[in-house]
Amino acid sequence: MHQAAIFLVQTLLGLYVMILLIRFLLQLTRADFYNPISQALVTITQPVVIPLQKLLPRTGRISLPTLIMAMLVQVVLIALIFMLSGWAWPSPISVVIWGLIGLASQLLDILFFAVLAGIILSWVAPQSYHPATLLLHQITEPVMAPARRILPNLGGLDFSPIVVFIAINLIEMMAIYPLAQASGMPRGLIVGL
Repeated sequence: MHQAAIFLVQTLLGLYVMILLIRFLLQLTRADFYNPISQALVTITQPVVIPLQKLLPRTGRISLPTLIMAMLVQVVLIALIFMLSGWAWPSPISVVIWGLIGLASQLLDILFFAVLAGIILSWVAPQSYHPATLLLHQITEPVMAPARRILPNLGGLDFSPIVVFIAINLIEMMAIYPLAQASGMPRGLIVGL
């Protein structure tokens, strides 16, 4: 029964953290606010973000209220998993560090799957103007453009997704996983770590 409760907590709160992080990425990349998907994400997250928006101003492209709320939900998720598992309570500093590592890992996962979805959509529906396609392009273009500038012109072939995939995997291998291990994060605490 504990495993089912842990699964539900990880799934529901993890999904909400992911939605908050997608909203953060949309704000960071200044994606189309009037896109129906953007509007849905704002509607889902606005009730928890609006109190922090009154306290913390936006600083440029970075929306601190959205990021802080994602961190708070992540910390609650970690605390609930510890409570449901019956594990000894970690120090608050450990929980904050684990939350930050989890957010960084999830941001990289979102970028990875956004680039992958963009590749698949370019094969299936190359000239699509669906709102999801436009948002994927707006999220991934800031990471794809530097990769395109690095690569030479290869006659219309775009290998920039491969460069982005390699960079994401290197960041995970050289930073995220070692940090999780060095901080003593229990395996499986955050999905994917």
